[in-house]
Amino acid sequence: MAGVVGGKLGGDVVSGKAGRSPTPTPKNGAGAGGGGGGGAGVGAGVTNDAQPTAAAAPTTAGVGVAGGGGGGACRSTLHANKTILKTVSVFLASGKRNSSNQSKAAAAALQNKRQQRQRKMDELSGKINPKLLDNLRKKTRFTKDELDALCRIYRKLVSNCQYAAKTLASSSSSAAIAKPHSAVEGIDRIVFRELLHSTFDIVTEEILMERIFCSWDKAHEGLPLRLEGWLIGLSIFLRGTPAERAAFCFRVYDLNTDGFITKDEMFTLLRNCLIKQPQDEDPDEGVKDLVEIVLKKFDLDKDGKVSLDDFMGTVTAEPLLIEAFGQCLPTDSAVVSFFSTLQV
Repeated sequence: MAGVVGGKLGGDVVSGKAGRSPTPTPKNGAGAGGGGGGGAGVGAGVTNDAQPTAAAAPTTAGVGVAGGGGGGACRSTLHANKTILKTVSVFLASGKRNSSNQSKAAAAALQNKRQQRQRKMDELSGKINPKLLDNLRKKTRFTKDELDALCRIYRKLVSNCQYAAKTLASSSSSAAIAKPHSAVEGIDRIVFRELLHSTFDIVTEEILMERIFCSWDKAHEGLPLRLEGWLIGLSIFLRGTPAERAAFCFRVYDLNTDGFITKDEMFTLLRNCLIKQPQDEDPDEGVKDLVEIVLKKFDLDKDGKVSLDDFMGTVTAEPLLIEAFGQCLPTDSAVVSFFSTLQV
């Protein structure tokens, strides 16, 4: 019986059936090692199967390289995220600063608006706050009491302007499109001209009246006179130095405000100063002759027109020529009379 079994096994080995024998169940990890040994045996025994096995090695190495590339990509992504966060932080900080600056600017604008409104109310009420009072005392030649009295006069003049504007608007047929009287701020032309005529005895041509009004406040030429401009102009008008008064007269005579008194402007200013005689055939010829005489007297640099330097030099040498082209300053008696009415 043993011999039969032995023969049977020998035949199976010879015919190759022994490879289909059942594989024993591995115990305690021995199967893993056996599997490894079996794999080695197959690789050694089968030539064609060795090529895929050998190709597996580069594949493993490629995985390692890919892993290294993945690590680099992570670092790049982290760097990009940090850059984005930094940019966002800078943007937010900049926005915060801009918002803070805008808030400060808005607060400053609101404060300035409030100060202007308060200053306007003070002007209309004739009051001067201490800070403005000190500033006006530095810019003018008036005492504190004189400034207070002049502010009261300013208030009355502004009230007259507003009443006149309101009356004109209500009586006009175009009252519907007329500006409201509240839009009139300061001393207007009509009240100013009446003041010059009745208070300071200035009797002159219409064109000079207009130029005096426009030259009174250099900062706001042609606009209604506000409190500060009114007081500074009045200081020059009444108590200005010879140089200040001469510069004021030059601005009045410079009709087109180009910095020169031309022959045409002299002709316009002097034309109404001459007494026209009925027998004069051409009165303009006399005016032209007078213009030539005056030009030779004032034109120090001989350029055919009178500059401020020419005017100041001539008036300094001959003070009586300060009003050569028409009256634009008060008489001494008018100044004394005006200050006597201030009751200070």
